[in-house]
Amino acid sequence: MSPCENSFNNNYRNNGAGWEIRFTSLDTARSLSQLAPPPKVRANLSKESALDTPDLVCLSHLRWNFVYQRPQHLLSRCAKNRRVFFVEEPVFSAGTDWRLDVSIHESGVWVVVPHLSDEISEETGQKIQQEMLNDLLKTAEIQQYILWYYTPMAVSFTNHLKPVAVVYDCMDELSAFQGAHPQLKANESELLKRANVVFTGGHSLYEAKQHQHSNIHAFPSSIEKEHFAKARYFVEEPADQKDIPHPRLGFFGVIDERMDIELLRGIAEAKPDWHLAIIGPVVKIDRAILPNNPNIHYLGGKSYQQLPEYLAGWDIAMLPFAINESTKFISPTKTPEYLAAGKPVISTPIRDVVHPYGEKGLVRIASNASEFVACAEEILKEGADSTSWLDEVDEFLADNSWDSTWGEMLGLIESALEVRSKNSVSY
Repeated sequence: MSPCENSFNNNYRNNGAGWEIRFTSLDTARSLSQLAPPPKVRANLSKESALDTPDLVCLSHLRWNFVYQRPQHLLSRCAKNRRVFFVEEPVFSAGTDWRLDVSIHESGVWVVVPHLSDEISEETGQKIQQEMLNDLLKTAEIQQYILWYYTPMAVSFTNHLKPVAVVYDCMDELSAFQGAHPQLKANESELLKRANVVFTGGHSLYEAKQHQHSNIHAFPSSIEKEHFAKARYFVEEPADQKDIPHPRLGFFGVIDERMDIELLRGIAEAKPDWHLAIIGPVVKIDRAILPNNPNIHYLGGKSYQQLPEYLAGWDIAMLPFAINESTKFISPTKTPEYLAAGKPVISTPIRDVVHPYGEKGLVRIASNASEFVACAEEILKEGADSTSWLDEVDEFLADNSWDSTWGEMLGLIESALEVRSKNSVSY
């Protein structure tokens, strides 16, 4: 069955299962199977005979429209040359209106969101997700495809699939996060057996997993330098930040168990005339536990496009991460983003920040509130005498980009496909 051939939002209904696939934001002149890279683009792909431009189906624990981070950077680039389907974890709600919402993001990525009843068991939920995914593959005519995993939990309902290759982009040690599923480690072991190539989100995570797979590669956080460099030239402040006094220390990112709440409180109490601008959604922790000092300003979530204009108004950028199991292997994307904005950075001793940023003198490292305050005082005293530091930052970031990261990843995927083709391996 081919949906949406002549009408907008013409849905496919699996009458036997009792759900439908709801398509939105479609090109009404073409079916789903036709919404793929044009022949001219295909012809320009390297090693076309090996890669053959298969679609990419990503299984993710993250929401596409939540915070713009690693998956969005990589898969938006992937979508320039092939169809990309980003399958999120289910949204559970009361009622029996089961469905699969499919919409095209402005990047070209197809965002796929299962909606299930919150009354069903976990086993039933996995079975339904498997059948929904099968229907999506059939309906969208996804025949040759790469499976790209961010969450090992998806192994439970995708083991039956027959992709041309399996990629595991291990961006975090999810088993260390608050509320991690008890089956997560076992599922990851299974995923590592199936994967043709594995990427890690940082060097420390690579070191922890390098002996678990024969084709594993570290890809730390990259950057869109031009985007964040705008912060060096912005002159008009956002309305909700412009009246916050200076000195102004800022942070953007998800506010969860990885943030050192007591560190924020300690800085605010030690320097009541300093002001902390905290940007981002509060997730998995009770907002009531956040310090409510009058010089801490919670500005809520902002879009990726807005971040440079907020950064422009900070005197210092912060990485106030707690040192715990959930931060043991993180490689914060915001480290190079802050630096590209030309802002001095102070971080707690996160391993992938200490090496290389701290060791190269690009980021100052502080273990507690008093050290944090001391570093900030030094930075504020130095003021404009930071030209040489900024030159070192720009030199360090010169070859760092999401474009080059994606290019290297694609090359490794192509090589894995070639090896698999020669060995005639099939799942």
